[in-house]
Amino acid sequence: MSAESHPTLPPVRLLSDAELARDALAAPLFARAVRLARWAGPDTRVDVGGELVAAQLPEAVAVLGLDPADEDSPVYASQAWRVAVDTGLVDVTEPDEDEYDPEGTVTGAGKGGTGAGADGNAASGADAQDPLDAADEAREFGTAAAGEDLALVTGGAPGDVLDLWLAALDTVLADAAVPALDDLVDALDAGGEIDFDQLDWNPGREADFLDGVLANLYLLTVAEGGSADGPVPLPVLAASMVVPDDMGDPTDAVLEQVSDAMMRLDDQFRQLEPIGLVEFRPVDEDLLAEAGEEEPATAAGRHADEDDEEDVSRYGMVRLTPLGLYGIRARMLEAGVEAPAVGELADKGADALLDAISHYPESAAQAEIEQWLAGRELPTAVAELLAAAKGDDEGAPLRRLRCQQALAPAGAEAEQALRAVLHDAELGGLARVWLAERGVADVPAPDGQMVFWLTVDTIAAQLAADGETEELPVLMETLTAHHTGFFDQAWRVEHPATAYVLEAMGRLHPDKKMAKEARKAAFKARSRHA
Repeated sequence: MSAESHPTLPPVRLLSDAELARDALAAPLFARAVRLARWAGPDTRVDVGGELVAAQLPEAVAVLGLDPADEDSPVYASQAWRVAVDTGLVDVTEPDEDEYDPEGTVTGAGKGGTGAGADGNAASGADAQDPLDAADEAREFGTAAAGEDLALVTGGAPGDVLDLWLAALDTVLADAAVPALDDLVDALDAGGEIDFDQLDWNPGREADFLDGVLANLYLLTVAEGGSADGPVPLPVLAASMVVPDDMGDPTDAVLEQVSDAMMRLDDQFRQLEPIGLVEFRPVDEDLLAEAGEEEPATAAGRHADEDDEEDVSRYGMVRLTPLGLYGIRARMLEAGVEAPAVGELADKGADALLDAISHYPESAAQAEIEQWLAGRELPTAVAELLAAAKGDDEGAPLRRLRCQQALAPAGAEAEQALRAVLHDAELGGLARVWLAERGVADVPAPDGQMVFWLTVDTIAAQLAADGETEELPVLMETLTAHHTGFFDQAWRVEHPATAYVLEAMGRLHPDKKMAKEARKAAFKARSRHA
């Protein structure tokens, strides 16, 4: 299906704002940011840029309940603090740059320069000296305090919490686009400065790459009716960014690019998991060692060919969480991308409903219909749907198909509205089908003109919905088998899509003789309106 005919993404099924807000508050990194915001006070000191001073990190680690012996704990605390500052959970007053001495050192900090005793607790007694007081002798610090937005965490609406989480997500995404520390170290020149030419890092390009990856992951997630059941293998996601759509077997050079992208994504998804965006199984480092000289992407492809799901999963698996779906959709909407969500049409008219769901996957269309009907009186809703299904424009056949789908679960309350359109040229066939399926008595038989018109309309709708599928020739054969001399009559049908449908039948009808007759009928139909 072309982008022109389907300008929007498939709709996503989202949790309620209340459920999403609970997920946001439970995300480890966001929860740590909230905890540090509550801890921030008059004694909290920050450097230029709002970062916690080094001597303050051990206390932040303790507040977060992190392992003080883990060398990564200060990194986690620093990241949580940065999120708290960027989201407005913490307000910082940076030091005056004129008085700030970046060479100032923290003195009197005890062993390891942390101001902690051997047992990891703060030093006490006459021998103890506050490392921050000592540092004040060397340079000025900024201060921090809980921000006004912290109150929204417990006192705000779910939407307020989600706005804070989205701001946190922006911070984490920006961090994830920065090269890994090892790459930065490798790019240091003799003077200790980063050689950006050697690093080959372009911030805009890296951010665009990560946005593209997440957009592809979103599309893979929503493509089958709203939410995917299984995670996406990392090699598949990397290949979606690197391998051209028209390429057959990828070359060794392309596979090497896929492998490089895999390893970048492995590092980035590790950073994105704590904010609750994804569930991620990292690349198995032991497996990479076993692979030796073989590119990870090549090895993953070989295991995929062997249908060994366990081996493929060792190359990394990722899925968007429900909160992640919400977050990526929000970013897409901000960028101007049409990214619908199931349920957002509930307060719209029937015409807007049928137009929107015309190109939804069937299951998503059904879910949207159910939510639309749930808030309405059925007889009135049925009448609105039937009125919206009318028309002779190009999209009308598919609207009528979706209308028929919407009416399928309706009960006896819908009968009166359907009887009212029995003699309508565009809706009479649809109404008769619905009434006949329910065994309603006294339904007049359709005349031949209505039968042929409904046949053309049905095939036009199927072509618009799914294109030339394998099932369509079977439908064509079934419809034409019940009518002797079908094509002798079909070209005369007063339907805007008559010639288009007959041409399709000429290509797809499984009976060669009937296909030939269809092509002749299509020519007559075209000539008639020439």
